[in-house]
Amino acid sequence: MKTPLVTRSGYNQLRDELDRLWRTERPETTRKVTWAASLGDRSENADYQYNKKKLREIDRRVRYIRKCLERLKVVDYDPQQEGKVFFGAWVEIENDAGKQLTLRIVGYDEIFGRNDHISVDSPMARAMVGKAQDDEFDVKTEAGQFTWWINKIWYNTDDRLL
Repeated sequence: MKTPLVTRSGYNQLRDELDRLWRTERPETTRKVTWAASLGDRSENADYQYNKKKLREIDRRVRYIRKCLERLKVVDYDPQQEGKVFFGAWVEIENDAGKQLTLRIVGYDEIFGRNDHISVDSPMARAMVGKAQDDEFDVKTEAGQFTWWINKIWYNTDDRLL
């Protein structure tokens, strides 16, 4: 089950995507469907078939985002979080082999298309929450158990302004 949390910047991105889909892409695609339908036989009309499918995908995404925006709780930065890993934190971690990662703990709906964002529900994020700089933590996954160290923690304090 997904925890219904989102950062301020993530909420704004979802809201902007909804606005773009509803005000720009959907009307444009609807015009294309109308034009293609006016050409006659729809069963063999590739423009009609493609744009009709695209319109369904846009509508599906619009419904999903609207539901998300209703249920999501925006979590803004709070100065009390400083020095510890909590929701919205950027964390630089390192393992025994010297591999370093820089990750941000965010809501489920913010991780797509980003290699540097992890869900608050992920095993890595759960293991990090509440830890401080120089703390060690173990992550249990299907691949085994791994030990990591926290090198640095910081927050985007300007997230509130976005």
